[in-house]
Amino acid sequence: MTYDLARRTSPHRAYWLAVSEPVASGSDTWLVVGLGNPGPRYAGNRHNVGAMAIEQLAADAGTPLRQHKARAHAAELRIGTLAGGRPGPRAVVAVPMTYMNESGGPVSALMKFFKVTPERLVVVHDELDIDFGALRLKRGGGEGGHNGLRSISKSIGTKDYLRVRVGIGRPPGRMDPADYVLKDFSAAERKELEFVLPDTVDAVERVVHDGLTAAQNVVHAR
Repeated sequence: MTYDLARRTSPHRAYWLAVSEPVASGSDTWLVVGLGNPGPRYAGNRHNVGAMAIEQLAADAGTPLRQHKARAHAAELRIGTLAGGRPGPRAVVAVPMTYMNESGGPVSALMKFFKVTPERLVVVHDELDIDFGALRLKRGGGEGGHNGLRSISKSIGTKDYLRVRVGIGRPPGRMDPADYVLKDFSAAERKELEFVLPDTVDAVERVVHDGLTAAQNVVHAR
């Protein structure tokens, strides 16, 4: 499956095509979830970079995230464009409105509501064991102590879903990792996020359009 690389030249990366009609439920629908904690207190935290990426994605599409009964903010989109300018795959993008360690409930509810299979679930989350700004893609595996992933795996009954891992780096000195992830990005890191977040959106698109292996070959080579 191919998609329109030329549209990446937009400075606003507006290659996410919103749809006015509801996304049809069914096995062809993707669910892309960004993890974080709700409310302004946590909005700038490192732990919220997954949620930030989904907000970036929705902003690129010009489609606001709206409250969903699954205890999430969600939007229905087409992801990119296919060869010949046809709309890309159907997707629901969402941010759970629960705390991180309860992310599984909203994700499970969204999957049931939109009839999404685990194979078409993409979770975007922060990763301590990856340098800040680097991206890594994988399917399944352990949760690495990440409470959001642990909650999702337990709620949907499998670890076999796609992850877009956004590096936030290790805490300095002897700082407790639990404290580190709940601190805001530094001023320098916030400047870099202007590049990291669009790159994360791009990584999500590549996974959906080209499959995991092809996406890894591009994203991991950066």
